[in-house]
Amino acid sequence: MASIVGKRINGRTYYYLAESERVDGKPRIVSQRYLGSAEDVAAALDGGGGMPESTRHLAFGDVAAVWSTLERLQVRQAIEEVLTPRRAQVATYLVLAVLHRATASCLPLAEWWKGAAAARFVRPRLPADAVRDEEFWRVTRRLTPQQLERIEDAVAARIPREAVTLALDVPNFAMYAESDTADATLAGLSALVTLDGAIPLVSRVYLRGGPGVEPFGVAVDRLGTRQAGEVTVVFDTGQHAQLDLDSGLHFVGALPLADFPDLLARPASSRRPVERFPGLTALDTRTQVFGTRRRVVLTHSARLHATQARGFAQALSSATRQLDGLALALAAGTNRRPREQLLTDIARITRVRWVDRVLSARLSGGTPGELRLEYRIDEAARARLDEEFFGKQLLVTDHDWPVVDVVTAYRARYHLDSTVRMLNGPFVAAPAPRWDWSEHRIAVHSLVSVLATAVTHVMRREADRAGLDLSVRELLDQLAGIGETVLRYPSTGGRPRTRRVLTARDGTRQRLFELFGLGAYAP
Repeated sequence: MASIVGKRINGRTYYYLAESERVDGKPRIVSQRYLGSAEDVAAALDGGGGMPESTRHLAFGDVAAVWSTLERLQVRQAIEEVLTPRRAQVATYLVLAVLHRATASCLPLAEWWKGAAAARFVRPRLPADAVRDEEFWRVTRRLTPQQLERIEDAVAARIPREAVTLALDVPNFAMYAESDTADATLAGLSALVTLDGAIPLVSRVYLRGGPGVEPFGVAVDRLGTRQAGEVTVVFDTGQHAQLDLDSGLHFVGALPLADFPDLLARPASSRRPVERFPGLTALDTRTQVFGTRRRVVLTHSARLHATQARGFAQALSSATRQLDGLALALAAGTNRRPREQLLTDIARITRVRWVDRVLSARLSGGTPGELRLEYRIDEAARARLDEEFFGKQLLVTDHDWPVVDVVTAYRARYHLDSTVRMLNGPFVAAPAPRWDWSEHRIAVHSLVSVLATAVTHVMRREADRAGLDLSVRELLDQLAGIGETVLRYPSTGGRPRTRRVLTARDGTRQRLFELFGLGAYAP
C-alpha cells in the first residue's frame, strides 16, 4: 500500500511517497519517492512548477547496453583475477576505458563522462574529476606486456563460443599521431576470432614499415599457442603470398577474379542461394589454384553488385568529363604541351579500376597545336563487366564446410576491420599535450580497442540471433537513439526537483531495449 511519510532533516520536514508490503510476514517499506517540502507538494497540487526550468540530455542506450554486456561477461572480475587485489583500481579504469571506446571514442574521457548517464549505474563509483585521460594513463602505467596478454586471455575465456577459430590480419589497425608533429606510427593487428560473430579472442599488434615485421603466417603460429584447437587462416587477395597453402594449415581466402575467366563466364543459373545471406548466391566447385586442384566458391552479392555498379558509373562519368575538357582545350588550337605529356594525362584519367576495360582514347595530330582527342566507350565490354565481375568474389578453402560457413569465415575479416576503423577513426591522437606514443601506451590502447571490439561483436551476435541483422555501427547508432533527458524544475523553497525520462522508442529500439535488459538501468 502507498502512504506519505515525513522526515525531519535539519529542522525541515520533507515528504516521501512510500510503498509498503509484507516481507516475511512483517510490513516493510519496499520503495519510496521523494515529493519535497510542504511548499513543493502544495505547488504541485496548485499546478505550479509544472514546467521545467531547464533540461539536459545524456547518452543512455548505447552506454547502458555495453555496460550490461561488460557485466554479463564479468570483464572487470576477469581483469582483477590477473592483477593483485590492490590493483582493483586498474581493472575499474580499464573497463571504463572499454565502455568509453565503444560508445564515444572521438571524445575525451572527461567530456564523455559528463554527457553520459554512466555515473548512475557504473560501479564502483568514481569521482567525476577522476574520470579523465591523464588519470587513466597514470593508473595503467605499470601494466607489463605479460599482464596485458594475460588480461586478454582471461576476458577471452569468458566469451561463449564454438570450437572454430579464425586467424585474421588487419594491416590498417591504427595510425598513432604525435601530439606536436606530423609524424605517425602505423600499426597492424593479427588476431584470432570466433567464426560466429568475428569476436576477437587474442591478438598481436605489430608496427608497420619498420624492420623485423613478422609475416602473417608467423603471427598465426604464435597466436595459436594461446588458444586450444585448430585455427583457420583467413586471407584477402594478395595475402596468399605470405602463406604456404600446402603446409597443412586450414584456410579460407580470396583469389583474383581476373585469373579465373572460365569461372566468371559461368551463367547465373549455376549458382544457388546461400542461407542466412539474403541476395547472395554461390557456385561450389573445384579448379586449379597455384598448381593444385582445390575447392573454390564463386559468390555473387546483389548488394555488392549494386554498390560496384554505382561506383563504376561515377568513375566512368568522372573520366569522360575530364576527357571532354581536354578535348575541348585541344580543339581550341591553343595547346602548347608535347604529345608525351598529354598521353601521360590521358593514361592517368583512364587508369582507374575497370574504367580502362571499357574506355579507350586516341590522340591524333602532329604538332602541339594540331593535337586532337577522341574517345569511345565499348558497350559490349561494359556489359561483360557487369555480367562477369560486379558483385562477385572467388573464395578458396581446404574445408568441407557448408558454403554458408565458408562465406561467414571470409566476411569475418571485414566485420573486424570495419569495427576497428569505427573505434579508432582515421588516426589516434596522442593522449595529452606533449605526450608521445610510447610502446607501452600503444600496447594499452590496443588492448582497450580489442576488448571494445570483442564486447560490441558479442552484442552484434546476440542481436543477430534475436533476428536483428545490424552491423556494429548500426547497432550502436540504434542504441544511441535511446537517450535520457533530465528535467529540472524550479525550487519552491526546498531542494530543486529533477525528473529523468527516456526518449521514445520505435520497434527496433524497443527490441534492443529488452534484449540488453536496459530496464535495469533506466531512471
